Amino acid sequence: MWTRQHKQRNTGRLIIPSLCVLFLAYFGFHAYHGEFGIYSKYRLEARKVELQAQLDAVKARRVDFERRVQLLHEGTLEKDMLDEQARKALNLSQPDEITIMLPSATN
Repeated sequence: MWTRQHKQRNTGRLIIPSLCVLFLAYFGFHAYHGEFGIYSKYRLEARKVELQAQLDAVKARRVDFERRVQLLHEGTLEKDMLDEQARKALNLSQPDEITIMLPSATN
């Protein structure tokens, strides 16, 4: 009578652990690099800081503009402010004055 003897193979024991490793690697990669991952969180925080700085600059410009407009209101009109705005708008100066042209600070 003949009997078959099969040799135990080690590959069968590695299938489930290798599938688990691939599964964990896939989800681990997307947990870090995905749309809502850890790296995206850091990028969003950096963008938030950048936008907050821009907002602060715009608010500071607005406060400056509001202060300058307040100086031009009726009843509180200052002659120096009116003279400055008129000269800037008309691009005029007196013959005995020295005019220094500075580039405008536009951002």
